Amino acid sequence: MDSSIKKKRVRGRLSREMIEDAAFQVIEREGLAGFSMRKLAAALGCEAMSIYHHFPSQAHLYEALVDRQISAIVIPDASVPWRERIRIGMQEYRRVATEHPAFAPFVVVYRMNSPPCLAKLDSVIGLFEAGGFGPELSARLFRAASYYLMGAILDETAGYAKGPSAVTTVSDEELARDFPSVMTAGAYFGRAGFDKTFELGLEMLLDEMERLRDSTNAS
Repeated sequence: MDSSIKKKRVRGRLSREMIEDAAFQVIEREGLAGFSMRKLAAALGCEAMSIYHHFPSQAHLYEALVDRQISAIVIPDASVPWRERIRIGMQEYRRVATEHPAFAPFVVVYRMNSPPCLAKLDSVIGLFEAGGFGPELSARLFRAASYYLMGAILDETAGYAKGPSAVTTVSDEELARDFPSVMTAGAYFGRAGFDKTFELGLEMLLDEMERLRDSTNAS
């Protein structure tokens, strides 16, 4: 059992926050496929029924984990220029979603219909509306930005971050000889290059958003 969890258990009764903290740790260790309420109970040093008192099912627990992450996203207020507010909002979602890499694939495809998630979605969509795009373009740009974020997060947590997927691989010598463009590009695909690549794509998105807004308002 993790020592920090054990100390909390000794000091007092089981809490939702304690369960959520332990759940993230177990998911990171076991992966989503290997997670179970039984393993979570073992990590907490309690019976599974004690967890069900706080979370009736694993789905309820996962919802709470998503709510907790999404609620942690910080959106700047209107005193910050519009472009910077969007930039920070997208950076914040990426930061929060990749904080627990093993849980990230669940977060990015989760349909956020709980009240805490809806509140955050409402504020983010409101950012686009505040940018002067109008209802339809605001909605489409929000979804386009989401596509970019989802792809980036999945790639950084479950894609290239995991290394090769193929059973049949090639040596570095074969790669250099037969696939030289892949070999050259590969130097920029690793974890050390994630931030620079993300920022490059983000700037392109923001440039295009402002171009669309200006051309729409000019017509």
